[in-house]
Amino acid sequence: MSSIHISPIEYKKMTQRAVPPSPVGKDCLLAFVTGGTVCCLGQLVTDVMLRLRFSETTSKTTASIALIAAAALLTALGVFPKIAKFAGAGTLVPITGFSNSIVSPAIEFKSEGHVFGVGANMFKIAGPVLVFGISASVLYGILYWMFTVR
Repeated sequence: MSSIHISPIEYKKMTQRAVPPSPVGKDCLLAFVTGGTVCCLGQLVTDVMLRLRFSETTSKTTASIALIAAAALLTALGVFPKIAKFAGAGTLVPITGFSNSIVSPAIEFKSEGHVFGVGANMFKIAGPVLVFGISASVLYGILYWMFTVR
């Protein structure tokens, strides 16, 4: 059995030929506009709630819930993946991306049942984000406390 040895330079040239160029500027612009639109929708819900004389906390909570519900519904209808493919990180970075990362596996594994399908798999993608996010915030809190409390 023979093996082919390729130098790192040759390998880099091969991969550059095989991978199409990425339109970074266009991708960044689409992500910025889409993410900004998601945030503006959240602000719109907050402002409407404030005009209806709800408290600031209730208004902000309602905006978060509305964005999560909208993303979950769009994911269930198969629309969110199309938007995400077009907009890239613009839909994945805000709270809508988190909602999508929980609903997608739940839909994918629903045929395996509610417990072993949906329940066991819905945090497959979001789980690591939660673990590292919570761990980082705890570490930050400890460091903040150590350096500010005297």
